Amino acid sequence: MKVILKENLKNLGHQGDVVEVKNGYANNYLFPRGIATMATPGNLKMLAENNRQGAMKREKLKADALTLSEQLKDVAIQIGMKAGANGKIFGSITPLQISQALKLKGFEIDRRKIEISDVKTLGTYEATLNLHRDVTVNIQVEVMGE
Repeated sequence: MKVILKENLKNLGHQGDVVEVKNGYANNYLFPRGIATMATPGNLKMLAENNRQGAMKREKLKADALTLSEQLKDVAIQIGMKAGANGKIFGSITPLQISQALKLKGFEIDRRKIEISDVKTLGTYEATLNLHRDVTVNIQVEVMGE
């Protein structure tokens, strides 16, 4: 079944994409939650009109994301965590902690746009910030013992 996405879904697509999904997934998950609509000829025509009208807005958002990525390119943040004698930290580093550390440096980044691998020891890691569907930037995250 072809559907038009109303929201970004991590493994499926971005808002406005027309994707092919199984009938059960569409009927039981996407439609009840308002995440997608059926790809009928009328809905596709409306999508094309919305895309035409929103082109300038999307270009501005992309330009803003590119500007922000240039500013974030050389940013490194430090996060203090309690750690054991062998360097293993108690807990883990979460995207929320990275978002709060970036906020202290003057950057407002939503935690849902931050991806980081599983951090369990002290050291330096890379976090990926998804600023736009075409713009990502990697920053250095240093985990230090408190």
